[in-house]
Amino acid sequence: MTQEFHPSHPDIDPEMWKRIDTIVSAGSGVPGSVIAVLRECQDVAGYLPLELIDHIAVGLNLSRSEVFGVASFYALFSLQPKGRNLVKVCMGTACYVKGIKEVINRIENHYEMKQGGTSLDRRFSLEAVRCLGACGLAPVMVVNTDTYGDVKADKIVQILDKYE
Repeated sequence: MTQEFHPSHPDIDPEMWKRIDTIVSAGSGVPGSVIAVLRECQDVAGYLPLELIDHIAVGLNLSRSEVFGVASFYALFSLQPKGRNLVKVCMGTACYVKGIKEVINRIENHYEMKQGGTSLDRRFSLEAVRCLGACGLAPVMVVNTDTYGDVKADKIVQILDKYE
């Protein structure tokens, strides 16, 4: 099944739409395929904008609310663009007491983003998490898979500038 209409979206180019159509076509008529289709389409587009959710719903012959319900329920899926680098800052007690709030403020101000958001250039997404399990290194931050302990607000920009 190839869908002929592709909604206009600045983050999804024609080549990406072709890959998305292939994914949706493979899932069409397959019971319970919506999660796999959403995951694969998110891998292509980087996230699931509403235009893409609508396109998937049409292709799988499901209602928009069914597809949106699945996409918004599971933490695996993102309805907002994500940055190339994921910055997780620990908000656990040890990290909070040792100054992680100042680190977060510096990140937000320098990169013009808020917790749970993404910088305009999509370089970083910033998440505050309850615990990273490294209390002895407090305050702690993880960038992608790199862990940083004893993070200081006056050094945070220098650390993050290593990431493109």
